Amino acid sequence: MCEVIVLFNGYSEKLENNIMKANCSCTLIKASKNIIVDTMTAWDRDKILQALIRHDIKPDQIDYVVCTHSHADHIGNNNLFLNAEHIIGTCVHSGEIFLDKNLQNEEYKICPEVKVVTTPGHTSDDVTVLVETKKHAKPICFAITGDLFEKEEDISDPSIWKELGTVELQKTQSLMRSYIINIADFIVPGHGPMFCVTDDMRKIIKDQIIT
Repeated sequence: MCEVIVLFNGYSEKLENNIMKANCSCTLIKASKNIIVDTMTAWDRDKILQALIRHDIKPDQIDYVVCTHSHADHIGNNNLFLNAEHIIGTCVHSGEIFLDKNLQNEEYKICPEVKVVTTPGHTSDDVTVLVETKKHAKPICFAITGDLFEKEEDISDPSIWKELGTVELQKTQSLMRSYIINIADFIVPGHGPMFCVTDDMRKIIKDQIIT
């Protein structure tokens, strides 16, 4: 059985003087491979280690680290997982070896249940992790999106993701958001709790596509 476990919910909050308080969601995937998605800030090392212990996982048992993009709050503890292959945005490497994986043009299947797809918008190199599993024999898709979706609230208020993304890529991000929400049953956003996708949400996102 494939499990998607959100170790920590991301958050973001605007403070005074254009200061942002934020940290990303951190997700553990237990499948035929062990995968951690987005490793938070460098100040979260002990939190991550303790969370993994609670789920009977040691750092050297992680097979893949996926960072949905390379911002500092998503890559801070990659060096805890030195036995793992690292996928940072569209870059794939293990130590000094950089693999010839062109994620900008193709999906990358980590294992039968998990693949990485490119979803540019927040940055040009953003990726989303798609996890296919079952619940009561019904297929379920989890999408771990990083900041493609900032939080559930950015569905009703698109100014949230637009203010935090790349202006030149807003059209692309609007298309990628529609693509992902149409295939996902649950979304783990970059800076909010996981949420269940509804048909109403899909319609709202479709209507927000920038043409």
